[in-house]
Amino acid sequence: MKAPKDQHFLIDTDAVDFIADSVPIQGRNVLEVGPGGGVLTVALLERGANVRAVELDGTLVPNLEQRFKDELASGQLTITRGDASRVDLPDFDLVIANLPYSISSKITFRLLETGFETAVLMYQWEFAKRMVSPPGDGEYGRLSVMVQTYADVELILKLSPRAFSPPPEVDSAVVKIIPHEPPVQILDRNVHAIVVRELFSHRRKTVQNGLKGMKSIYGEEKMTALISNLPKDLLGKRPEKLSVIDFIELANQLSDLI
Repeated sequence: MKAPKDQHFLIDTDAVDFIADSVPIQGRNVLEVGPGGGVLTVALLERGANVRAVELDGTLVPNLEQRFKDELASGQLTITRGDASRVDLPDFDLVIANLPYSISSKITFRLLETGFETAVLMYQWEFAKRMVSPPGDGEYGRLSVMVQTYADVELILKLSPRAFSPPPEVDSAVVKIIPHEPPVQILDRNVHAIVVRELFSHRRKTVQNGLKGMKSIYGEEKMTALISNLPKDLLGKRPEKLSVIDFIELANQLSDLI
């Protein structure tokens, strides 16, 4: 079922409690993206969190303000109106949210860039599977590499459409994300992101052919030099066979040539 503004509100109370109890939140600043009707907000507030909510849908904000007027007055809750993938975010330590599916990728990468201790986030099941897929798996791709480079990711709960109102057309998953430093130093994060993006945009090609296609970005001389310095077995692989560290080392070699 198509939901207004891509909001599927969680109504499974057991799931709400599971999510709210998944990390200690007493006294912590918790970012909630898309509080909707406030079901998860209530659970977070009851457990002593200072909730920093960001809500895009202006029609929902007055109801939230009325429902939580005491918590707003005390400062335990703040509500920021806007798109969480673009608006200035309030200060937060943790993130717990039932994300609007259409901004899953944007908000995830923004949060990783911003920094947090732990995030517990709701995604479409297929999206979540891609986040945790290992090299060689059919779901392994750009999302897998970019997320796993900067965080440990764990599927902690699967939910059917019945857990939401209106019910989405797909299953959903709750994912726990704990940021970490990359396993190997990345010389230039922008170059790394471009290498991952470009190789997976031609995922059926070998690494060698994918790199050749990047001559329009970095020039023929640099890409030819890079290819000549790489092992033949790596050049003959397809991108889904490369590990997170393989991508970093490949990008670092390119960075040295730029």
